[in-house]
Amino acid sequence: MKIALDPYMFRRVPLAELPGLVADLGYSRIELSPREDFLPFFTHPRAGRTQIAQFSKALDAAGVEISSVLPLYRWSGPDEAERQAAVRYWKRAIQITVDLGATVMNSEFNGRPEAPAASEAQFWRSLEELAPVFEREGIRLVLEPHPGDFIEDGRAGVDLVRGIDRDWVSFLYCAPHTFHQGGDIQGIMKYAGPLLTHVHIADSFDHRASSGLRYIVNPPGSAARVHQHLDIGQGDVDWDVFFATLAETGFDGIATVCVFAWEERARESSRHNLAQIRRYLAKHQK
Repeated sequence: MKIALDPYMFRRVPLAELPGLVADLGYSRIELSPREDFLPFFTHPRAGRTQIAQFSKALDAAGVEISSVLPLYRWSGPDEAERQAAVRYWKRAIQITVDLGATVMNSEFNGRPEAPAASEAQFWRSLEELAPVFEREGIRLVLEPHPGDFIEDGRAGVDLVRGIDRDWVSFLYCAPHTFHQGGDIQGIMKYAGPLLTHVHIADSFDHRASSGLRYIVNPPGSAARVHQHLDIGQGDVDWDVFFATLAETGFDGIATVCVFAWEERARESSRHNLAQIRRYLAKHQK
């Protein structure tokens, strides 16, 4: 298993200093998520060749590698001009991934839950345009269902990934989204089978508890998808089931710590979660 850190809580740290910080926290891999000076949310990448070269040099110096690059673009959105722009952003992000020496990108479907059929049609249109680029550059793509997307259920997400039917496309199980995916960690992981190549690790509360009244969201009827990205042990995710299932299925992919809740103690949080992962792996290893 390749343990990585999503350094989003450290996004204000200068990019060239990030690899050294990550190494100091005990990690040897980074999942490069959106940051405004490199790969912003939903807009064209800002990374230039000088910045990429400096970042690559810092990675080498720290002994840290990029496990995966995580861009977020509205490639399944209902607006066609926005979709076309997202495809252009994807192409540039793929080139940046190649320049960084990485071979994996992970992302979301990024459509709309109120328009699932139209969003899926846009997704397929975008994927058809991007597939030749992924294949030419040798980049693997890992996709996850997300709360508020046109697919939220875990099994439905696996089905869509399976339907793509490309060797370079696989499935990501995101633990903090467990309760929006259906709540069945073991079932979804086993259903994915060999398609499961990536997991996200953070805790979350079960919003379905207390008869669905754990959270009071106003106004009534709000479509907000409430979830957290907490430290392991702070929520309702069953980590024994999570890690036991990884061991049972022989998972050997990327496991990214993606906790976002504690910027005021980001270093402590990052170290805590790495220690917890190692503890659970030792407990459940065969």
